[in-house]
Amino acid sequence: MSNQLPIHEGLFTWPSTKPQLLGSRCVNCAETAFPAQPDCRNCGSRETNIVELGDRGTLWTWTIQTFMPKAPYHSDETAETFKPYGVGYVEMPGGVRVESRLLPSKPDELKIGMPMQLEIIPFRTNHTGDQIMTFRFSPVAEA
Repeated sequence: MSNQLPIHEGLFTWPSTKPQLLGSRCVNCAETAFPAQPDCRNCGSRETNIVELGDRGTLWTWTIQTFMPKAPYHSDETAETFKPYGVGYVEMPGGVRVESRLLPSKPDELKIGMPMQLEIIPFRTNHTGDQIMTFRFSPVAEA
């Protein structure tokens, strides 16, 4: 049986039924960063805490990735199976902007300012058969 492993430890809570992005917040000036940093980029303090950034944000800007990324990109995609995807920045509560894949891949489905929801998705399978999980954002489903 394969496991689901995060693409990198400390990016998001996993496993979790309600995953959250993880960042760092400076103890001295409250600057927030993603991914988490041991030092504050604002004041230089070495005192930061890991914090949950949430699972919802607002689309700040976006584009469509129409070509397969170059190395060291390592997914299960090939040049033949690659499909364009949205990529953009999502502003989280507190103001930190997170670069992320986006679920819509058509320009008419993405609008600056739209509410976005975090998803944890399979990215590739490693040599032992484990699923490597990453995150993306998609539009918040209407209630």
